[in-house]
Amino acid sequence: MSARRARPSLYLSVDIEADGPIPGPYSMLSLGAAVAGVQDADGFRAADPEERTFYRELKPISAQFVPEALAVSGLDRERLAAEGAEPAVALAEFAAWVREVSEGAQPVMCGYPAPYDWTFLYWYLVRFTGGSPFGHSGCLDMKTLYAAKARVPLRAVAKRTMPPELLPRRRHTHHALDDAVEQAELLARLMEWPGVTVYDPSPPAG
Repeated sequence: MSARRARPSLYLSVDIEADGPIPGPYSMLSLGAAVAGVQDADGFRAADPEERTFYRELKPISAQFVPEALAVSGLDRERLAAEGAEPAVALAEFAAWVREVSEGAQPVMCGYPAPYDWTFLYWYLVRFTGGSPFGHSGCLDMKTLYAAKARVPLRAVAKRTMPPELLPRRRHTHHALDDAVEQAELLARLMEWPGVTVYDPSPPAG
């Protein structure tokens, strides 16, 4: 009896902009996502990250914010309070989009780095929709992926330390959709990169 063939993974590059360090006391203000590619038993196939995307700006959920965090995105909280989408509506639309683009596959949220974005995204999904289309662990951190392939310590990873051929052509603008598209390009290059196959440190001097 043959083993059951695993479902493909559909990788979705996600970026969020928020006005503080944690969800609840602070707010997710924008959410961008782009389909980066699919992986199955035959390997990884990159997608055009500009072809299937999602973007929403959200109303803040509290009065608290960290000015330095807000300044990173350049978003206007007063404008979002008046014009932003209700979080319950935006997250329901996002969950529906994820289910639509990942039909026949298992969606995986990808980020660079993923922990901050995943913390806000998962909390918002559970809080406002009752669950997550990614489950509780469908998350891939691109920094960890690079560290494993490059055989370097995770905390040593930065884009400036990566080989130039891995770096996206697109700019990092701190607009959630721009950055999701940029990071989708990075993911595709990381998935296709063979990495460092042999660890051969120089012998100690003397």
